[in-house]
Amino acid sequence: MGTLQTGEKMQKTGGYDDGYAACGCFWGRSPGSLVNRFISGGSLAGLRALDIGCGEGKNANALAEAGASVDAVDCSPLAIANGKRSFHQSKITWSVAEAEEHLRICAPYDLIVMYGLLHCLTDSQSISNIIALALGRTVVNGTHIVVAFNDGPHDLSAHPNFKPTLVSHAFYCDQYKRHSIVSESNSILNETHPHNGIPHFHSITRLIARVTNGLS
Repeated sequence: MGTLQTGEKMQKTGGYDDGYAACGCFWGRSPGSLVNRFISGGSLAGLRALDIGCGEGKNANALAEAGASVDAVDCSPLAIANGKRSFHQSKITWSVAEAEEHLRICAPYDLIVMYGLLHCLTDSQSISNIIALALGRTVVNGTHIVVAFNDGPHDLSAHPNFKPTLVSHAFYCDQYKRHSIVSESNSILNETHPHNGIPHFHSITRLIARVTNGLS
């Protein structure tokens, strides 16, 4: 990753490396709403989970605290370094790697979280490919949690050098048409990042799916 040009590196990391460099815990410590929903069902002891595109690992940490063994993977060394400093769960294994690289060699998971990863890929086919790889690395009746920008309205003023790949909410739902969608929503997220203080908004797909024909 060190050989990437600035623009390419910004695209791959979602434009967040400036934030990771400026803030020790850029995303905070509280997990996303869908991860909270998942862990509210009780202990995750014995569950094997992957947080791919984990950022600093707030979701990985919550899953580990609930008892899961978690692989936390991100292509940004800064994000992984922040995560290691912020969260000390022994059940988290941290890795700097590309999503495709990890998914092609990993063992199967009971849960795969793709939170903020997919819109950082280069095009819609890459998104489909990563979801397909993740489905192939998920056990039968395992779960996927997906949160991604979609093609609704956005204010990208807080990320001037980032050009996310924006596909429709229906596109994401269609990736799981052979499986069971437990919940899906399309809504606006308003946020302000701590390193620049710029209020902005994104159109967000949130989806939980049960993988009905994964690995046995």
